[in-house]
Amino acid sequence: MDAIDLRILHELQSDARISHQDLAGRVGLSASPCARRIHKLEADGIIEGYSARINEAKTGFGFSVFVSVRLDQQVDGRLAGFEKRIRECSEVIDCWLMTGSFDYLLRIAVADLQEFETFLTGRLTKIPGVALIESSIPIRRVKNQFGRLR
Repeated sequence: MDAIDLRILHELQSDARISHQDLAGRVGLSASPCARRIHKLEADGIIEGYSARINEAKTGFGFSVFVSVRLDQQVDGRLAGFEKRIRECSEVIDCWLMTGSFDYLLRIAVADLQEFETFLTGRLTKIPGVALIESSIPIRRVKNQFGRLR
């Protein structure tokens, strides 16, 4: 990747719907070479796809909770079972396997505290192997970035 590729990525990060013509003008290329670079970035797996950023509050899921989960055992079967069940939970927006005192960090998006309680008591605590849960409610997002570039 060179400086032009990085500029292309920066521009696409802020507006993935930009036309190839407009993007080319912003990065100092003509449309055809710019399109070829985009296709190469896609083929190389640097650009993994395109998506829309959704305002969760406007879709009724503006209450986020971060949940740390510790399992009773850190063995392959227990981890795989937990991960399979978590993938089935639409409330879980992000799930990370972690180092440290907890095994997983989840971000939950729900309508309100009552929906979180229903998820917590009705689904999360029922997953086999869940030994300890710690929840944190964020006050406000300070930074939101979808990928790091130079």
